[in-house]
Amino acid sequence: MKKIGFLSFGHWADEGSVVKSAEQAYLESVDLAVEAERIGLDGAYYRVHHFAQQIGSPFPLLSAIGAKTKTIEIGTGLIDMRYENPYMMAENAGLTDILTKNRVQLGVGRGSPEQVLDGWKYFGYNYTEEEIKEVTRERTLEFLELLDGTPFAEPNPQPMFPQGSGKLRIEPYSASLRERIWWGAGSVETAVWAAKHGMNLQSSTLVNYETNEPFHIQQRNQLIAFKEAWKQAGHDFEPRTMVTRSIMPITTDLDRQIFGYGKTNDDQVGYLAYHDNPTIFGKNYIGEPEQLVKELQEDEAIKEADTLLLTIPNTLGVDYNIHLLETIRKEIAPDLGWK
Repeated sequence: MKKIGFLSFGHWADEGSVVKSAEQAYLESVDLAVEAERIGLDGAYYRVHHFAQQIGSPFPLLSAIGAKTKTIEIGTGLIDMRYENPYMMAENAGLTDILTKNRVQLGVGRGSPEQVLDGWKYFGYNYTEEEIKEVTRERTLEFLELLDGTPFAEPNPQPMFPQGSGKLRIEPYSASLRERIWWGAGSVETAVWAAKHGMNLQSSTLVNYETNEPFHIQQRNQLIAFKEAWKQAGHDFEPRTMVTRSIMPITTDLDRQIFGYGKTNDDQVGYLAYHDNPTIFGKNYIGEPEQLVKELQEDEAIKEADTLLLTIPNTLGVDYNIHLLETIRKEIAPDLGWK
């Protein structure tokens, strides 16, 4: 059985969007999670971007969702580690996981090009684009060590409050959170790196163009390489793997008005800023449910992963997005053997 959730970027815009402001975007992000839980979805995930009119500060949002839901996984896909202080992040993540009763699924990674040049410099990190690649991995590994809970900080001999002897750790500490960290991999190499360091795998609709094969085959290869590397690493818990897809079922006149008459597009190859190597973008699945079932049955990466995230057009509002998600859950997922 496969877990199914949604991924929202939390966009807002003055024109061409039902969601007009940051306030509306964040409040509706909570409402989306509440409604997704009601219709039986497993996860509510949010993309994080800075200097953009979309979600940029995830931990307050995840905590707010936790306060209004009971069972749904609450995650990120992903947090850009170029901007993060591992120590402050460990505090925020630990507290959020406690408040949400251990439902946080935290996706982290290098992220994609942002809205401003070297945006991390405004957050206090003076690195070049080339340097930040390694710094991102170093910060991630430091973050993982902090989540392990091993005491490391020398105690003050004259502390403000009474305390026991020995070194201290970041508080609050959530014991199981370390097993719910995901790495956003864009290549086989980064997938293997994630496995070696005991992180679950998130693979989006954009990966490095490493072979001449279709996107879903390249992504499947990435997931298989991850699982093999995990076995070799000998970690003491089972990993999870996740892929993201844009699936737009056409069942109403409004669906046809927004998405056309249901022509699934093709994979696209292109370049991102600061990337020397080409990347391949997965196609959008658009059509009537029966057609989509046939097309999705041929997606090898979806078969290989245990979790599927559905990228949603949040700018169309809560009601419309729940309509899309419920259609997928009721009319597509069962025919594919999904939960």
